[in-house]
Amino acid sequence: MRSFKTAFLLLFLIIPAFASPAQSEIDQLIKALQAKYNKLSSLAADFTQVYTAPGARARRESGRLLLKKPGKMRWDYTSPEAKLFISDGRWLYEYVPAEKYATRSSVKEADDLRAPFAFLLGRGNLRRDFKRIEFASESPVKAGNKVLRMVPKRAADFKELLIEVEPNSLQLARLSIIETNGARSDFVFSNIQENAPASAAQFIFKAPPGVEVRNN
Repeated sequence: MRSFKTAFLLLFLIIPAFASPAQSEIDQLIKALQAKYNKLSSLAADFTQVYTAPGARARRESGRLLLKKPGKMRWDYTSPEAKLFISDGRWLYEYVPAEKYATRSSVKEADDLRAPFAFLLGRGNLRRDFKRIEFASESPVKAGNKVLRMVPKRAADFKELLIEVEPNSLQLARLSIIETNGARSDFVFSNIQENAPASAAQFIFKAPPGVEVRNN
């Protein structure tokens, strides 16, 4: 019995030693990732968004994304239909030309899947906003990339977030948002341009003639 207890104690002491290198790698990756995106003033990229939900057919959309600090976003969807999501940091506008109207929401009150992009805009802190960060078990979209799984402190926002980055350049390759109901949105990025030209006017929504703006 004594030898069993001794072996168990040794195993208990050895396990953290094996786990620490992975945790150290995660800590270094998070620190480097946060430092990089804190320094960026803007970012532009092509994106493909795939939305899947239990019992529903997957929906694929694509377009061009432009981010600018502090808190400005512009999502120009081009396929399969034109859509625009634009935020000046205070208000979020959603406009689908086919619907002939736009909706306006306060950024603080908007329940929008783009909220996890806050850390790219200098408004988030990965260590502060997530209670658990670990390497994800699923494979990256590109071999050699690292995928971090993050569980938010505020569970009401979303269930978990996956961030895939190229380990050397720390360039963002994918961001996946998994909701509590099992729905999932995967944003895959390409043609990324860091510190891209971005004027304040690009984040101001001007309703076309005849288009009503409704408060959400």
